[in-house]
Amino acid sequence: MQPRKIPVRRCTGCGEGRPKKELVRIVRSPEGEISLDLTGKKPGRGAYICPKTACMNKARKAKRLENAFGTQIPPEVYELLEQQVAAAEQEAGHAEN
Repeated sequence: MQPRKIPVRRCTGCGEGRPKKELVRIVRSPEGEISLDLTGKKPGRGAYICPKTACMNKARKAKRLENAFGTQIPPEVYELLEQQVAAAEQEAGHAEN
């Protein structure tokens, strides 16, 4: 038997390719709402980011999420995403310990 292929996605912040399960998915729903998708199963256009605040800041500064979704992202949505990514980063840190 061949080993299962592990899906790899590229972080929009740092550009590093990592296994899909290590990244956090940000999704734009068909209605245009942008949110964090921790399950990876929400419908819509997705972009992946490392659960690190630094990667979120890089993606915001270079407007990479706006390019990926093809739409403007309001500052309050970025603030909410940054809070959620920070929480995911803390959770990942606790899981390693």
